[in-house]
Amino acid sequence: MKLTIGSVQFGLPYGISNVAGQVSLREVEKILHLARKRNIDMIDTAIAYGDSESVLGLAGVNDFKVITKLPILPNESADIIGWVEKHIEESLIRLNKSSIHGLLVHHAESLEGSDGKKLGFALNQIKNSGLVEKVGVSIYQPSVLDKIMENASIDIVQTPFNVVDTRIISSGWLDKLDEAGVEVHVRSIFMQGLLLMDRSSIPDKFNRWLSLWDHWHENLSTYDLDALSECISFVNSFSKVSRVVVGIESALQLQQVLDAIELSANPLDWSQMACHDDILINPSNWSKL
Repeated sequence: MKLTIGSVQFGLPYGISNVAGQVSLREVEKILHLARKRNIDMIDTAIAYGDSESVLGLAGVNDFKVITKLPILPNESADIIGWVEKHIEESLIRLNKSSIHGLLVHHAESLEGSDGKKLGFALNQIKNSGLVEKVGVSIYQPSVLDKIMENASIDIVQTPFNVVDTRIISSGWLDKLDEAGVEVHVRSIFMQGLLLMDRSSIPDKFNRWLSLWDHWHENLSTYDLDALSECISFVNSFSKVSRVVVGIESALQLQQVLDAIELSANPLDWSQMACHDDILINPSNWSKL
């Protein structure tokens, strides 16, 4: 499995199971040291991830492939190419790098319509300049790809994917992207840690999906499975997934993930876990619960 270090916690206290808050610079340095030892070569960040880019620049990431993401495109932007160039130049300064591996559109809707076509053109221009090697988009639901793929030449699509959210499979887009030679980078494989929580620790606001949590924990117990390893085994069983982005809060946590990868095997059949309720599978909606 090709693991990518997710760095949102380097700049923000992010995640429903995160009790430690934002990761310290010292801990980031320890995480990167371990990543180098284990031949992990990619880091995922974003302009919207608080201080993440600056922290990575201070820690030193010249030997890593870095992917960052643009903020939302302003309405009726007069100079979209200039807007993209400004943001990538500022990101390179914060990251202390002369170029980066990937630049993604963080809000896929920015690639819709006439401005979306202009943004797609701007991405290709910045790619041709040599400042970025690959361009792409981060999505929350595969259906948006129907509207945007013609507006940009995409190298990477980053999407949520886990035992509960399997839309990238059911929509047919995993196969389509693979056929088009587009890399699929998956994130949220633990649902921000929700799938790793003890059954008794799951917040009450998720009680409307009790049957899912009961099925998950009963099978983990019955077959003596570790939740971390099983989440990893599930996404790792799909060969068309190019990269797996995992948010890391400590070097110890990274070591646990690496150990789980080594232990991962063929997962159980988790088809009964699949859910299409957007309130659950899109964490941005959790505040409504």
